[in-house]
Amino acid sequence: MSGALTVLAVAAVASTAYSVYSGERAAEKQKEAMGQQRTAQAEAKTAAEKQQQTAEQNVNKANAKQPDAGAILSAATQAAKGGPAGTMLTGPMGVNQADLSLGKSTLLGG
Repeated sequence: MSGALTVLAVAAVASTAYSVYSGERAAEKQKEAMGQQRTAQAEAKTAAEKQQQTAEQNVNKANAKQPDAGAILSAATQAAKGGPAGTMLTGPMGVNQADLSLGKSTLLGG
């Protein structure tokens, strides 16, 4: 019976050793899988950011600012209503002719 007990004890030790080894291998596999998952997540995040940038660029291209031709034409029309004498310096009334004389009533100053 002692021989059977020895065989049983050796089998129990071997079973325990295998369980420990198997557990360590499972832990290593799990660590490896977690590392692969982190890498995949980082790659997916980078791809999503690139896709978002591309989408924003496409939206910006589609909504590119165009000159407002209507507003430009309206401003030009309003400026033309001031007449040919109207400038930014003189205003719509032009230059007062009395301001041009130097105190004499004749054209030659006499």
